[in-house]
Amino acid sequence: MNKQSLKRQAAAVLAGAILTVSANSLLLAGTGHEMKEEAHKSEGVTTFGPGDSFHLHKTIHPEDYKKVLDIAKRPDDLPPPIQPRPPKTVEVNLVAREVISEIAPGIRFHYWTYNDTVPGPFIRVRVGDTVKLTLHNDRTSSHEHNIDLHAVTGPGGGAVLTKVKPGETKAFQFKALNPGLYVYHCAAGNAPTHIANGMYGMILVEPKQGLEPMDREFYVMQGELYTKGTIGAKGFQPFDGQKMFDERPEYIIFNGRVKALVDHPLKARVGEKIRIYLGNGGVSRISSFHVIGEIFSKVWPEAATLPVARNVQTTLIPAGGASVVELHLDVPGNYVLVDHALSRIDRGAWGILAVEGEENASIFSPVPVLSEKPESAQEIDAGPVRLKLHRQ
Repeated sequence: MNKQSLKRQAAAVLAGAILTVSANSLLLAGTGHEMKEEAHKSEGVTTFGPGDSFHLHKTIHPEDYKKVLDIAKRPDDLPPPIQPRPPKTVEVNLVAREVISEIAPGIRFHYWTYNDTVPGPFIRVRVGDTVKLTLHNDRTSSHEHNIDLHAVTGPGGGAVLTKVKPGETKAFQFKALNPGLYVYHCAAGNAPTHIANGMYGMILVEPKQGLEPMDREFYVMQGELYTKGTIGAKGFQPFDGQKMFDERPEYIIFNGRVKALVDHPLKARVGEKIRIYLGNGGVSRISSFHVIGEIFSKVWPEAATLPVARNVQTTLIPAGGASVVELHLDVPGNYVLVDHALSRIDRGAWGILAVEGEENASIFSPVPVLSEKPESAQEIDAGPVRLKLHRQ
């Protein structure tokens, strides 16, 4: 075969691999004052991913979808720990539904969800259980959907077996073989688009012996929103595929929207031990999760069962990954949860852990400042830092 033939063959193979997708997947022009907007599309973007992308060219009208008052999943909305029992069949029912809700007051978005919240339901099973999962795609959806669970051992994590058109229902089952905390997400069509619009959640597979009891448990997931308008722009905000392609989210949020964990803070009391199940539903950013004023007594990095890290200040959660952290609460007050890539606070990545109870001055308290330097104090010139030593 000569060089020209090789070049032609390579070009044909490459052309077959390229998918041209709309740069702005659901570009809905809108005033924000009325729910009747016309869609518009931009130049295509050449991509090399394996996903089907036909759905990116559909025209979407916000008035066609269910309106959800609050898209945020409450952090305390998760099943209780599983009591000792033999393995059994656990049935899970999910509904894929596209809805309209607010990112922040006056800023509307076309979310794609499992069961009308972001993240979707927290699924809890135990090693050895057989999980039968049924996925129904609401008839009002404009796209096919499915589910890929990272806890599944099998091709696609269940995605191929659950691909449903609007109005369809499919089911599959799998054995929960490995303990840990795992992300699930939609992988239909262009998977990043489905995830970025809100289709993600977590499944916890408890070990056979169960988990150490906690006073409280919480469910928190970081996510990214790619809107056509810049951050803070009012009205209906279409999804911007070009920004997702360029990995430039306008909003980085916890539990679906701006201030979700401020309006619904994690609530606990002094003396309690709490566990937070953390996940990252973003498609481009690593989360550097930190609680200002606290130290994680235990961390299971990437939700692995072993080894356990202790006395951790910040834990990394990769895109599509998870982590489990535990804290012992000694001092009351409002603790701020952040992604410690701190510029992301201004994009929405913060929340509150509200701790009530008695003060503990032996651990944390103000100290009065004397108006005059005490005689027992001796200053040491340490260059740019001036230290005070007090004689005993």
